[in-house]
Amino acid sequence: MDPIKIVIADDHCMVREGLKQLLELDGDIQVVGEAGDGVNCLTIIEKVNPDVVLLDINMPEMNGLKCLEIIKEKKYKSKILILTIHNEIEYLWKAVQIGVDGYVLKDSESDILRKAIFSVYKGEKFIQSELVPLLKQKEESHENNDDDDSLLTRRETEVLKLLTEGLFNKEIAYQLSISEKTVKNHVSNIFKKICVSDRTQAAVYAIKNNIVELN
Repeated sequence: MDPIKIVIADDHCMVREGLKQLLELDGDIQVVGEAGDGVNCLTIIEKVNPDVVLLDINMPEMNGLKCLEIIKEKKYKSKILILTIHNEIEYLWKAVQIGVDGYVLKDSESDILRKAIFSVYKGEKFIQSELVPLLKQKEESHENNDDDDSLLTRRETEVLKLLTEGLFNKEIAYQLSISEKTVKNHVSNIFKKICVSDRTQAAVYAIKNNIVELN
């Protein structure tokens, strides 16, 4: 069979080079493109039409989960395998909700990564075995909680709503009768859970997910 065409999207050049050397050892896989950020990844996918994309989550310009969302919206034929350091259920759950084909941790053995690549290439879903129990637990929790429309706690949702209204941390703290330091911690947790890097992106997320409504 022809080699599986791969695009590697990771903001670390040495990681990309190492993966390319590892994956091309036996000729079954061919790396046809590399990207250092999510925006460039989308450009390369349109250009080379790969079979599988290895996608990191933490990238500049556009994070991996946002990139994944756009790939699925545009219905590219490429299968998407997230390769990340993040073993937290929030990232895995978000990726699964968007429609990721596979999810593997960067500290995995090379055989697991190769198995994941071949699995998603054949149209199968692949979640690293260590993460499956966490995913099942999250799915059960989600099914049993009608209010679980987001990854955020009730307090984090309150903070996000006020943040979207343009309030500063000090003003949010006053409104909720909590310390400014606590607000900062909530904001940091919100950014991490919804995979954004600034308040503007958080506000867009809140509007898009109907956490707040535009007047």
